[in-house]
Amino acid sequence: QVQLVESGGGLVQPGGSLRLSCAASRVIFSIVAMGWYRQAPGKQRELVAIITRGSTNYADSVKGRFTISRDNAKNTVYLQMNSLKPEDTAVYYCSIGDGPRTYWGQGTQVTVSS
Repeated sequence: QVQLVESGGGLVQPGGSLRLSCAASRVIFSIVAMGWYRQAPGKQRELVAIITRGSTNYADSVKGRFTISRDNAKNTVYLQMNSLKPEDTAVYYCSIGDGPRTYWGQGTQVTVSS
């Protein structure tokens, strides 16, 4: 059973930065996609950023501010978040899919507030 462990969330002032990490408990073969999602109170979970085999895509609301990256050797995916806004406040979840299966992390809270 694969577990994804997220870290890096917290409280930050508007304009600040955070870096989220998501580490898999073991090697996942044939990864199709690695992504970050978020869910704000009262809202549906939404895609923030995703890396597939051939491309990287971002939600319009985070383009130019967030960067997704991966370290295959460490089975880890990252989300660098800059110029954070109060509307970025949410629980952030990482997801890794290998085709038949999609694994999810437990979520990490990001709060942007002065």
